[in-house]
Amino acid sequence: MPLKLVKGSWEYKDQITDMLAEWIAYNQKTEANRSPWAIFKKDYRDFDNYLRSLDCSEPHDGLVPDSTFFCLDEERNILVGAVNIRHYLNDYLLAHGGHIGDGIRPSERRKGYATKMIGLALEECRKLGITRVLLVCDKDNIGSAKSIVKNGGILENEVTRDGTVEQRYWIDLDGTVSL
Repeated sequence: MPLKLVKGSWEYKDQITDMLAEWIAYNQKTEANRSPWAIFKKDYRDFDNYLRSLDCSEPHDGLVPDSTFFCLDEERNILVGAVNIRHYLNDYLLAHGGHIGDGIRPSERRKGYATKMIGLALEECRKLGITRVLLVCDKDNIGSAKSIVKNGGILENEVTRDGTVEQRYWIDLDGTVSL
């Protein structure tokens, strides 16, 4: 399964709208919303505005600079997921969000895509000069935790927020391990 991260563009409009329509329908039927907020913050039906909203280049309103990518399965020419990389952490992201927010579209889960997509996202973190990456997932999201650990994640601690236990994992990209 050859995967690559791509930026949102008109070239991928059909794949993006197909994936988002599936994801939105799924999220309306389930309480467990396992989707990256960055790809849902604007309505994709206004595609130009949607594309402009995917990356934050200037911090404002508690946001930090970030980059959003879609994960393309090149053999099938479909998007299987999305990842949002925060260029640095503010207090909120250090406590709850981490550097990477990711998700796999519902029909493509449990196929190994998340592990590979996180690996690709870590390469993007390296390009940004991030050497120590924080990933956070809900404790009951066992698939996400496994994907993080497979990429070198080391559990630092668990915190409870609004009744939900969140696990905080660190991945050192420079080869050293320190918590």
